[in-house]
Amino acid sequence: MSLFRKIFGLKNTPEDTIKSEERGKYMPEIKLPIDEKFTINFKANGGKFLYCENMEEIHKSLKNILHENNWEDKNVFLLDSRLKELFKGFGLKDSKKSLESDYFLSTCEYLIADDGSLLISSNQIAEKKLRDLPDNFIIYATTSQFVENIGEGLRGIKNKNKNKIPTNITTIKHFKTLEDKDFLTYGSSSKNLYLLLLEDL
Repeated sequence: MSLFRKIFGLKNTPEDTIKSEERGKYMPEIKLPIDEKFTINFKANGGKFLYCENMEEIHKSLKNILHENNWEDKNVFLLDSRLKELFKGFGLKDSKKSLESDYFLSTCEYLIADDGSLLISSNQIAEKKLRDLPDNFIIYATTSQFVENIGEGLRGIKNKNKNKIPTNITTIKHFKTLEDKDFLTYGSSSKNLYLLLLEDL
């Protein structure tokens, strides 16, 4: 019919025109790249995201975070010896007591794109509960740690740790202080969280 309209010059009626941006309700959803999906959900959860192309940018970003929050001379709760080595030039004041520390510096297992959360385990937090850790988190991660959902992350943990699967596996999802708590947020520990993300792919 549209060919005949073109030939004979018949005008299109509003019912016959379909806008290109309109999608039918049965069309498949447009799938976002995994990194973009994570970024959108992570920011919606209140997280602060710093993308870095190399270690020089990671060091610069960490320095800016510490300066912005006046944490240069404050106690840090740091369990990961690899991070102590990685950031040894910062003169971090490592406190062995989490509640006496101003912030927690750590890695994570995976970055979950579906809901913008971070999957962590006893490899990062030992046997501590989230509520027993400082309110401020600085997490160092890489782009190779993106996974689509929690199930994929759990499979990844199992495959990486075949000899001894870590315990205390949990997600951190709320990155802003919740003034009005309701039953949906009951039991969740919200953290002020900075994510230092290194491009490694």
